[in-house]
This record gives sequence, C-alpha cells and structure tokens, in this order.
Amino acid sequence: MFFKLEHQDPNSKARAGLIKVDHGYVQTPVFMPVGTQGTIKAVEHRELYEIGTQIILGNTYHLYLRPGTDILYKFGGLHKFINWQKPILTDSGGFQIYSLSDLRKIREEGVEFKSHIDGSMHFFTPEKVIDIQRLIGADIMMALDECVGYPADYSYVKKSVELTSKWAKRCFNFFKNSESYYGYNQFLFGIVQGSVFKDLRKTSADDLIQLDFDGFAIGGLAVGESTDEMYEITDFTTDFLPHNKPRYLMGVGRPENLLEAIERGVDMFDCVMPTRNGRNAYLFTNQGIISIRNNQFKDDPDPVEETCDCYTCKNFSRAYLRHLFIAREIVALQLASIHNLRFYLNLMSEARQMIIENKFTEWKKEKVLQISNKLSINKEETID
Repeated sequence: MFFKLEHQDPNSKARAGLIKVDHGYVQTPVFMPVGTQGTIKAVEHRELYEIGTQIILGNTYHLYLRPGTDILYKFGGLHKFINWQKPILTDSGGFQIYSLSDLRKIREEGVEFKSHIDGSMHFFTPEKVIDIQRLIGADIMMALDECVGYPADYSYVKKSVELTSKWAKRCFNFFKNSESYYGYNQFLFGIVQGSVFKDLRKTSADDLIQLDFDGFAIGGLAVGESTDEMYEITDFTTDFLPHNKPRYLMGVGRPENLLEAIERGVDMFDCVMPTRNGRNAYLFTNQGIISIRNNQFKDDPDPVEETCDCYTCKNFSRAYLRHLFIAREIVALQLASIHNLRFYLNLMSEARQMIIENKFTEWKKEKVLQISNKLSINKEETID
C-alpha cells in the first residue's frame, strides 16, 4: 500500500500524509462518511462528490445480510453496485460484536450472529470476514476483532486481546493467500484492542505489527470511557504504531475529538455523528453547535455558516431550514446532513494545511474552544 508521510507538525504528533489505492488518492488527515448499507443516509453520491468526499465506509456485517454478497458479486463489487468511483473502506463486523451483544455468541473459531433482520443464524470466522470483504470489493479491509465495551474486567480484556491477535493472524494469512475478485488491489488493516489498559494495548499493537499489516486501526474506544481516557489511550497507542503506515481511530467522533486525536498522531476517522446529528437538527458551525429547531431561528435570514461553501449554506437561510424541520419535510434531513459533512471535511482540510504550515498546535487550541460550544441548545435538549 502506498502511504507517504508528507509532513509532521514540529510541536506534536500531528501528520499530513497521502494514501494511494487503485480507486484514487486520499489526503490525510481524513474523515470518512459512514455508508453502512452502501449509502450515506439522506445524502446522494452527487452531493458527496460536490463536498469533496475522498473515501466512504461500508459495513461488512450489514452488506453481507443485505443486499448479500451474491448480489454484490454479480454487479462486480460494491463500487459498481452503488456507482461510487472513489475509495471504500469496510469494517470487519467487530463493532457489531459490541453493539449487537444480545444477538451473538463468541467462540475461538469465530462469532455466531443472529440476524437483526429475520433471526437467521450466521457464523463469521476470520477467514469468512476477509472473503466477504473480498466480495464487497473494498479498497481497505479490516481484520476481525472483538470490540469490548466499557467498563470491562482486566482478565476479560486480556483474553479478548489474545483472541483478537489470533483472529488477526488468521485474517492476515487468508488475505495473503487469496486474491481480489475484481482485478484491483485490496489492502488490510489490523485493529489494536485492549480497552483502557495500557499494557494490553501495547501487547495488542506488538502482536499486530509482527504481521506487517498495510495500516493499523485503534478500536474499542468511544464505547463508554471518559474523553480524557480516550485521548490518553490514543496518545499511548500511536507511540507503538509504525510511522510509515496509516493510523485509523475507529468510530470517533465529535469535531473536537478529531482534532485532539490528530494531535496524538491519528490519520483517519469515521463516525455517524455528522449525519445522525444533522437528521436530528443539530448543526456544526465554527462557533459551536446549534439546534436549528430553536425558535430564535424562526426569521433568521442568515445561512447556517457564512463561510461555508456547501450547497445548503449557499442557497438557504436558517429560517428555511428550521421551517423544514418543524414541518417534518424529508429534505431537511438531506440539507442538514450535507452541511455537517462539509463541516467535517473542511475541518480536516484546514487541519492538514495547518500541519503543513507548522501552525497546527496553536490553531487547534483555538479551534477546539470555538467548535465545542453548544449554542442555542435548550436545557432539555440532548445531542446524541
């Protein structure tokens, strides 16, 4: 896998890099919109291209169940099935081990899932997970891991790390002895686990590095631990990951979380937050988060963000967006999601430029203070 470390901030571990896969280039740091079932919720591909999306994420477990690998294979993979020309990353299904804990059983051989759709039973081995991702045709695939929730006993996490390392080796061996179904290169990342226990994080990282994966992810965070713990473990873990390979913090998070993680040496991110919050009328701005349903925007003629160049901000007022949400018009979800995704992508682009100009550390301090404000949020409202 081609990865070039283009620049590192002299005052932190923040990095600017370049990934190349057969479907294109990805400049890092990068945010990957989440397209669980082959689509970014409420956003068209045309709009993803317009806002500068470089790479999207798909979900192995969900795509396996629906539409199914037989359909994806018939169409020549997910890229052709959804008509997406840029890179795709797929997760391994490891997060579903955490999120669907009532519907699965873990054994050393693999994981048995009860479908959340129809109750049918499915057994995922490390080898099967790689083959599913081969059939999906993702440019970047993830090794099967166990994502442990928080809190968790040390003894359980220790056994889980051992299992994840065994699964990683089986994934790696199957990957090396199999080929792409569609004639282009695919790459495989390992996932470091260990909850909030530093010695187990180091053990997990050491085990994976021996396998020479194309990149490395940090999993098992943002699952209930404090924000400070998440930052501490991220900072600790990146110290053990190779400098010449991409680093991916899975499932994180708020804009300020991304900037803090970039400072700690992370290159890649994904999260449902920009689209989920958008669908719930929470909009990210450079001054903080606003709830567009708030009555103060009833006759506000300004765009959500004066400096934003997304379709939403260039064409519509806050008052109109509020009206759409109050009237429960479907297009409200679309317009809000477009803006939030553009905000995330702009933030990553600006962070990259600040790294290259050796200005990241001071810029980040000021930016975090601005964007973490909660503006126009009623006390009874919550942000999921």
